[in-house]
Order: sequence, then C-alpha cells, then structure tokens
Amino acid sequence: MTNGNVAAEREKVFIFDTTLRDGEQSPGASMNMQEKFRLAQQLVKLQVDVIEAGFPVASVGDFDCVKNIADNITGVQVAALARANQKDIDTAWEALKKGDNPRIHTFLATSDIHLQHKLRMSREQMLELAVASVRHAAKYTANVEFSAEDASRSDLDFVCRVFEAVIAAGATTVNFPDTTGYALPDEFGAKIAYLMENTANIHKAVVSVHCHNDLGLAVANSLAAIKAGARQVEATINGLGERAGNTAMEEVVMALRTRADQINVRTDIVTEYIHASSRMVSSITGIMVQPNKAIVGANAFAHESGIHQDGMLKERTTYEIMNPCDIGLTSGNLVLGKHSGRHALKERVKTLGYDNLTDEELNRVFHRFKGLADVKKEMFDEDLEAILLDEIVRIPETYQLLSLGAMSGNKTMPTSAVKLLVEGKEVQDAGLGVGPIDSAFRTIAKLTGTTSKLLYFAVSSITGGTDAQGEVMVRVEDEGKIVIGQGADPDIITASAKAYLNALNRLVYLKKERISKG
Repeated sequence: MTNGNVAAEREKVFIFDTTLRDGEQSPGASMNMQEKFRLAQQLVKLQVDVIEAGFPVASVGDFDCVKNIADNITGVQVAALARANQKDIDTAWEALKKGDNPRIHTFLATSDIHLQHKLRMSREQMLELAVASVRHAAKYTANVEFSAEDASRSDLDFVCRVFEAVIAAGATTVNFPDTTGYALPDEFGAKIAYLMENTANIHKAVVSVHCHNDLGLAVANSLAAIKAGARQVEATINGLGERAGNTAMEEVVMALRTRADQINVRTDIVTEYIHASSRMVSSITGIMVQPNKAIVGANAFAHESGIHQDGMLKERTTYEIMNPCDIGLTSGNLVLGKHSGRHALKERVKTLGYDNLTDEELNRVFHRFKGLADVKKEMFDEDLEAILLDEIVRIPETYQLLSLGAMSGNKTMPTSAVKLLVEGKEVQDAGLGVGPIDSAFRTIAKLTGTTSKLLYFAVSSITGGTDAQGEVMVRVEDEGKIVIGQGADPDIITASAKAYLNALNRLVYLKKERISKG
C-alpha cells in the first residue's frame, strides 16, 4: 500500500480559514477588495475547505468583499459571519447566495459572563434565539454553522443542550470557541470529549474549534480538540488575529502531517503553498512574521550551532523534522540574474505560486526585476517575492515616487530632496530632519499635504548580504483610520519613502471608497 493511500484512509480534518475575517481584526490589518480577492485565490491554491470571507452586515465594504469572493471564487465553500438575528443572516445570504455551497456562520454567546453582562438575557432566552436563528439560516442553505461564543468558559451541560437544539434546527457544523484563549490543552480536549459523549445528535454535525492565542496555546488546544474528536479547525495564516491572534493554520497542518503517528488524521492542504501564502499575508497586512516563528519564520530552518550544522551536513533529519521544500521554501540559491529573460522569470514565478499572472502583471514584474538585478549582485527568491507582492497586490497610486536624494552624516544636517508624481503632476521639494528618513518623510508630508500621524516604523532585511533589499513597514493614522504601508528597496531610505507613500495611497483609497459609497 502506498503512503498516499494510507493518507487517504485517515479521517479528514476540515480547515476553515478565517484570515479574511478574524485575521483582519488585527489592529491596522484591514484589507481592500482587491487584496482580499487575491488572498482568497491563494487560499484556493492551498485547498482550504472553507474561506470565511467577512462579516457582511458590518459595512458596505465588507458586504462587497464577501459578495465578490462568493460570486467569483469556485472550488471552495465561502462563509460569512452573522450575529444571531434575521437582519445579519439575511445580509449574509444576500452576499453569499451565488457561491458554491455557501455557508452562513451565525453565533451567540453561551457563557454566563456574556449572558449577564453583554447580552442581558437568560439561558432559555439564548437557547430560543439560537434555535430561531439557525432555523432562519437553514431556509437559505443546508450549510449552516453555529458558534457558541465563549464556549470554553460556559457550563458544558448547557452547551450540550444548545448544540443538540441547533443541530435539530439545521446546523451542520457546531463550533466550540476558546474566545478568550483561556483554556489549557488537557482541559480543552476533555471539554470536546464531554460534548461528543453528551450531545445526543452530535454525529449529525461536524464539531469545530476556534481557539485564540492569549496564553500561547491556540495550536496546542486545537490539536487536543482533534484528538478528542473535533474535525474542523478554524485558523488563520501566520496566526493573524485580534489581541494575541488565532490558531496558526500552518502550524496545525504541519503538526498533523509531521506527527501522523500520534494523530491519525489528515488535511487536504497543499503544504507547498504555505510559505508563499505566509509572505502574501505579511505583505498585504504589513504584519511581519517574527524570525523564530514555527514553520514560516525566517529562522525556522536555520541552523547556527556548530553541532547542529555538523549533524545537518551528515544527515538532515538529525535536526530537521520537516523538509523546507514541504512548505514551498527553496534553499535560497541564486535563482536569476540580470541576463535572465522573460520566459525564465515566468517559470520561476510559477514555482513561487504565482501561476495566474496576466501579461500586464508579468511585464510590471519583469521591469522591476531587471531594474533590481542591475543593482544587486545576487537575486534570490525572496527578492522576487517582494517584487511580486508589491506589483500584484497593489492599490491605485495617487502619489508616486520619481526620485529621492538624501544627505546625512555625523557632521552633516540630514537633508532629503524628493520628486513625486501627484495625480499626474510633478512636484518636488527638499527638507531637513533628525535623520535622512525623517527628512524624507517630512518632505513627502509637505508635498502631499497629509496631516496623518506616523504610529509605527520597522525595518528588516529580506535576504543576507550588504546589498540585501531592506523591507520597511509603517503604520499611519488619519481621522481615526489606521493603515499599513510597505516598501522594499536595496536603499533603505528609498524603501522607507516607498512604505510611507504606500500608506498615504491607502488612506486616499479608503477616503475615495467611502465617498463613492455615500
């Protein structure tokens, strides 16, 4: 029997990806329609089972994003979140109705803490509302999920009653969230086992879990739940999410793959797309992955210790329990040079997971690639990824950088001269600052007339070497709106200017979008 047949015989765990909904609730991580759609396309490549595209009733923008994904993405279930009321459910269905087997995901808290202090209702009132809401959703679709918010701090017997009632009303998935990240793995696994044993009709629904990472236990709790019988995990790429984040999808998937000897289940995730997906989420949201993060961190497959290096040279498995290729991570070897042609670039781009570029997109990437290859002595996959993410996941540019010159030193007043294209018109100026980046930002602010506030600035190196591209992330606030800006360039001052302009362009885009929708 082949390994593939063995894997196929294992019971499946469904992956419900909520990067576009719960992940977007990270401060400053909001995405526009184009960015959400591009990420949804990537999730299809990963072969997630469900994409939770958003919360349609929250705003016109969220409704449009969910509808755009449901209308145009095939081969995956698209879900929308709805509170337990008819308006939310009706709005969710209106956004979802053209999708493939669309899922309405409705929720209501079950813990006494929430019932008493937030909802101001009794357990019986909650139960009645939950059943009515699920029954209403089931009129639209047979694919209904019910979540018991704050379930891990709820009375388990009451949750069993609620689950039994909503399953009878039409719920095909019941979700047991650790909303506050409060549970411990043994405890959480025991709770799932209790539900499985004490909910009479539990066999008629898929048991799901949605864990938050406040104590750093979201992945551990999810794995404990799977061992106890849960067969859906709700997760986000890179563990993105509000507060300390959610269950990291890539960690759960690779844990199940690597330790199939202990947890005899499978997922359908195409793991070779994990690395590219992680980079895409970082680029879109501006939230960098910490270097020591499991699976997708820059150091996840790095070996500094001499003893480790010696072992690796003799046999990779002495210190590596996973092959970097399994997540789509290349060895970092030189990939292309300035003499490489368009065809070679296109083929390399495909190996990185970008196999559906239009001719126009490929031309933009090729132009940027050739320009960078003239500057850098060595080009790596990471450099190419930075170009791809900048050129493909892009927004309309009200402000474009034409040229930047900066002067600085320990005995020189930091000065920057900037030339921009502002709505098709060239403007230029020069200004002073505390340092060269500060002087560039001040000059850009003067030329654009922005009154926004810079909240955060971070810089990192995409690859090693003195000619490595610098990657800059900024967080900017204006009139209560917080946006992320990113830029990459071998010159760190230029990368900073690009990041700042990217943020300002996002602010303009949001304002225009708000005006157009009244």
